[in-house]
Amino acid sequence: MKNFKIINFGAILLGSAVMAFGINYFNIANNLAEGGVTGVSILLKLMLDWDPGLTSFIINFPLLVLGWMVLGRKSVIYTVWGTACLSAFLWLFGSMRFPTDDILLAALFAGVTVGVGLGIVFRFGGTTGGLDIIARVLHKYFGWKLGRTMFIGDILVILVSLIHLSLQQAMYTVVAVFVATRIVDVVQDAAYSARAVTIISSNYEAIAKKIMGEMGRGVTVLDGTGAYTNHVRKVLYIVVGRSEVVKVKNLVTGIDPAAFISIAVASEVLGEGFTLDNNGKTLT
Repeated sequence: MKNFKIINFGAILLGSAVMAFGINYFNIANNLAEGGVTGVSILLKLMLDWDPGLTSFIINFPLLVLGWMVLGRKSVIYTVWGTACLSAFLWLFGSMRFPTDDILLAALFAGVTVGVGLGIVFRFGGTTGGLDIIARVLHKYFGWKLGRTMFIGDILVILVSLIHLSLQQAMYTVVAVFVATRIVDVVQDAAYSARAVTIISSNYEAIAKKIMGEMGRGVTVLDGTGAYTNHVRKVLYIVVGRSEVVKVKNLVTGIDPAAFISIAVASEVLGEGFTLDNNGKTLT
């Protein structure tokens, strides 16, 4: 298991468990479908009482082959692990049900649990097969957000589920899927908690020295020209962790209270000073 991290296997195990719990406890219990291969498995469970753990694993097999060819050996190992864990937990939690008359509440909780579980799996380099693999392929080559890609595919599966579900049940399923995709993106973006800070000040040298000395962060000095005054000013650019933003503001205003400071979310950061992910890329 060289180059594979135990923590990743543990996190994927946890995420798969959370996802399987939500599917059994909320989706199946309240006749709510789901997207992707999981949605097909749920539909087969509702229509034919086939075990979703077994059917999901069988359907996922050809997609695992695709993942092996496109995503690489490491990602596929994690995917096989995630797929196996999800199938096992779907079977293990098969008797856990929470039927309720408030279908909207069930849909919301289904979306949250599935989204949290799937987000954890994605965060640590795995997938649970199905559309997850396709979403990661599109994210790798085109930069498409995982949640958005999955939402489109999920809608297609939900439309097919209308052969068994009522229109109302399908509509509540869309609510659950939408919530899940948003939660997936939230969990994913939490991994990239960096902030890009732009500072304009006549005391830029003192500010840069202070930031580098006290925070150990690199500072880039850029040339900027005011459009109205046509004056050339120095612009400082720095990327810091989310927890470091307050310290940066305090350091800057302590030197120049009139300094211009702009702070933006950096959705992904690659480079020195940021932690490595399981694929060897540097993240915040």
